[in-house]
This record gives sequence, C-alpha cells and structure tokens, in this order.
Amino acid sequence: MGSKQIAQETFDDAVQENITEFEMDPEEAVREAVQQFESQGVDLSNIVKAVRPPASENGQRQKHQILLALESLGRAVAEPDLAELPAQLSAFAAQCKEQLAFRHLAAQNGAYAVVFSACRLAAGDRELLLRALCTLCALLDGQPDLLDAAGQELLLQSLRERRDDAEVTLAGLRCVRHACLKHERNRQDFVRAGILPLLTGAIVQHGRSADVVRTAASALRVMTFDDDIRVPFGHAHDHAKMIVLENDGLRVLIEAAKAFTDNSGVLSELCATLSRLSVRNEFCQEIVDLGGLNFMVTLLADCMEHPDVVRQVLSAIRAVAGNDDVKDAIVDAGATELIVLAISQHLGNPQICEQGCAALCVLALRKPENCSVIMEGGGALAALQAMKAHPREVAVQKQACMLIRNLVSRSRDLSGPILEMGAEGLIAEARAAHRDCDDVARAALRDLGCPVELRELWTGQRGGLAQ
Repeated sequence: MGSKQIAQETFDDAVQENITEFEMDPEEAVREAVQQFESQGVDLSNIVKAVRPPASENGQRQKHQILLALESLGRAVAEPDLAELPAQLSAFAAQCKEQLAFRHLAAQNGAYAVVFSACRLAAGDRELLLRALCTLCALLDGQPDLLDAAGQELLLQSLRERRDDAEVTLAGLRCVRHACLKHERNRQDFVRAGILPLLTGAIVQHGRSADVVRTAASALRVMTFDDDIRVPFGHAHDHAKMIVLENDGLRVLIEAAKAFTDNSGVLSELCATLSRLSVRNEFCQEIVDLGGLNFMVTLLADCMEHPDVVRQVLSAIRAVAGNDDVKDAIVDAGATELIVLAISQHLGNPQICEQGCAALCVLALRKPENCSVIMEGGGALAALQAMKAHPREVAVQKQACMLIRNLVSRSRDLSGPILEMGAEGLIAEARAAHRDCDDVARAALRDLGCPVELRELWTGQRGGLAQ
C-alpha cells in the first residue's frame, strides 16, 4: 500500500477531467484515476472511488451522497427536529456502513460532532438513543481516534443507566469495541473509568442474548490487545489480570457458554477471549477447573466442519496448555486426536495448520509421555503433511519444526520413525527457504540426529562471512 495521501477533492477532479477531457464514461474515468494514483504510490484506502453527483442547475458542484446525508442530519440536530431525526440518523448510518472511505470523508467534514450532538439530544428517548448509538457505532468503525472524552463518558453513562436494556447495551458495546480497536489510549481511559465490570455485567445480565454475549466477550478481548503501533508498551497484560482477578472474568465467560451449547459463533468468541486471558499458570488451571477445557474439546469435536471455529479453539487450547498440569488434562481429555484430525481435515488452511502444530508443540514441551501419545495419534505425520502443503507459509513451517524438535528432544527413540516419514528433507527445505526458520530447523535436525551445517551469512563487513 502506498504511503502518499491525496484529498478527496483531488481525486474527484481527476475523475471529472477524465470524463470531460478524455470523454470516458464514469466507470472508466474512476478506474483510470485509481490506476493513475496507485501507480504513483498513493494510498487510496480513504478515498471514495465514485463519480460525484452532477452539478446542480445553478452550476454548483454537488457533494458526495454521504456528505448530503450528513448535512440533512446536521439540520435535524441543529433545529432540533426530533420527528425528523430518526430517519436522518438511519440514512447517514446506512451511508457509513458502505465503506471506510465514506466514513472517513464524513469524519473530515465534522460528522462526529453532529452524531455526538444527536446522542445528547436522544438521552431521554430510548428509541432515539438506540438509533443514535447505532449511528455512532457505524461512524467509529475503523476510526477510533474520533471518540473524545465526552463521547467516552456518554457511552459509559448509557451502559450504566440502561444496563437492563439488551438492545441499547448491545449498541453501546459495539461502540466501545470499535473505539478500542488499535487505540491504546481509549482502552486505558475506558478501563480506568470502569468499563470492565460493565462488560462482564452485560454478559451476566443478558446471558440469553447471543449478540450481547458475543459482543461483550469480543470487547473484553479487545481490552487485552497490544495492536496500537503508536504506543511502544500497552497495558494488555494488566487488563487481562484485571478481567480475571477483579471481575471474575473466567467464571463469567465459562458460565455463559452453558447457555449456547448449540451456537458455535458464541462459543468460538468465548474461546477466543479465554485464550487472551490465559496469561498466568493459575488462570490456565482455573479455566480447566471451571469446565472450560471440556467445552473447548466438545466444541472442537462438534464443529470440525467450521474452520473459523476450529482455528479459535486450537488457539485457546494452545494458550491454556502453557501450564504443565493443564497439558496432561488436555491429553487425558482426548484433545490430541482431535487436533490431529483438525490439521488433516483442514490441510489446505494454513491458519489451522499453524495453530494445530503450535498446540501439539506446547503439549509436547517437557512431556515425554505426551510425545508418545501425539506420535501414536499421527501428530508428527500431520505436521509433515502441513509442511508439504504450505511450503511458503513461514508460520506453518516454523511451528511444525518446533513440534518435531519437542517430540524428539526427550524421546530420542521417536527420531527413527519421524525420519522415515521424510522429516529431514522437509525441515532442510524450510531452513533454506525461510530465514526465520533457521534456528528452529537447525535445532530439529540436530535433535533428530542429522548432520547440521551452520549457514554462512554475508555481513557486508570486513572478513565477509559470519556463522
């Protein structure tokens, strides 16, 4: 993606020039403008790639549809016209949902202030507040920087005062989630202001609402992210501990799962959040003690045909297996056979192959007994098949190499059977193709008993070669 930026007006002028000067039809004019700017390294992700409506009768150039919708909403807010406001909110929200470029253009033209004012006007009207929060949610999607301190307080107040209302709660939760994705300051502000008990409380209060439970769990998970590249160190680990220790998050999530035994979407979301909370040995053990492992294994068995669910469960199993005692519980629960089945059944999916190999890798670490179980269940063969299927996927190659190394590092008797499967050649190929695999591939070859030559790298310094 390019690093250069242009204004919407610049793009619109180029499109119009293609139409008037070169007699292109509108669609061709847009395509030509896109190609022209992208060839110059311009980032068009925030540009509305459409023909602006034709000029009005007085010759004035028309605005894009979302700006017209914003102007209508602005008039309804300024008057204020509460009878007209719901329709204008819905019309503007619909435009926002079209694409990020629409939302970006609206934000550049003061949309946040207008929508925030609408939310303030709607405070005493439940239906209007719901509509206003949904519009705010649509505008914030991909634009967390828009939310200010007043907006944070408005969302917190709505969630507190209308905690019994599932629909308003859901709209507020979605706003919070959008505001916290890739935005560390918003996350920290919300946590300091008390968002965590509101999120866990929403799951308890509306435990029968799939949408609320899924969205609240997702929002909790976002609070544990470290995805804001503008911030060198976030509070992801601290937030995870607060969710567990101060808000009983593990119990809340696992109890919520009991109401959705046939809803793979909700269970997958809960698994994903549990994996983000498995940051301490005692947390991993608590998940097992509360029955979390049982529902993960059951979910993996029941939803083997759903790749998104399989990937999330494998990631969760990998996370909780960080505790050595939990490793044994996972193996005893029969999860290794299901993990191998998942890799084999979704061999074409690199994410599942990566997570499956990673989960087996953790289960094998420092556990010779588990290594035997994994080997007997076909784990090594599945990993090598994954390497064959995805030679260009460095993550798959790396996790498979680490698994092979862990299987044989304390169980040298497994080296022979694994070598007979063709492991040496595949690992050597991974080492040659991917610099990031060099260390783990060399370790795997060494522990398999294969001769290992140190790779020589040109350093560009006097003396030339470094080992």
